[in-house]
Amino acid sequence: MTPDEIAALFTRTDGTFLFARWGRPLAPVIFGLADETMPVMKGAIEAVAALAGREVAEIDPELGANLMVFFCADWDEIADVPNLDRLIPDLAPLLDRLRGAEANQYRVFRFDNAGAIRAAFVFVRMDVHLEAAGAEAVALSQAVHTILLWSDAAFTDASPLGRVGGAVVLKPEIAGLIRAAYDPALPDMGQDAALAYRIAARQEALQ
Repeated sequence: MTPDEIAALFTRTDGTFLFARWGRPLAPVIFGLADETMPVMKGAIEAVAALAGREVAEIDPELGANLMVFFCADWDEIADVPNLDRLIPDLAPLLDRLRGAEANQYRVFRFDNAGAIRAAFVFVRMDVHLEAAGAEAVALSQAVHTILLWSDAAFTDASPLGRVGGAVVLKPEIAGLIRAAYDPALPDMGQDAALAYRIAARQEALQ
């Protein structure tokens, strides 16, 4: 991918550039999935984390779980999760906005003092569109969307996923970008769009 294409994926609709990646192992916990579907979601998280060179741990020493994924059929189910409003103080107005927009997914990130991702909360409402996409596509999409702090406009025109022989896969250019974005020589957080040139250079070096 070119530096401009990379920069666009981290440039928000207000024009600001913001890049952030996980600065610690991911410790996921998943709610609302059937037992037979749980391995699909866990497998997607593990695969994308491995691509980024980040470990998947059972417990985060500070938070216990630092990646919480909630699946529901209706946003009212999220409102009923005990103590969730303590983790997300503006939960009630957020759910009102999601209902009004008929949204089917939303992510909330928390950051450490250096600006790296320290926690993420992922909410997925399984509407007819996501049901039609299938469990593998939903799981891989959520894992990809959570591994980096993408722009709020990223992937609105083109999905990061593709299909090969009926199997859902991550597009090679996005896989290469994730690998490059986690190069140890790069910072965990950046607000200068020039960082896109460094990511592009690492992407070429890793090919």
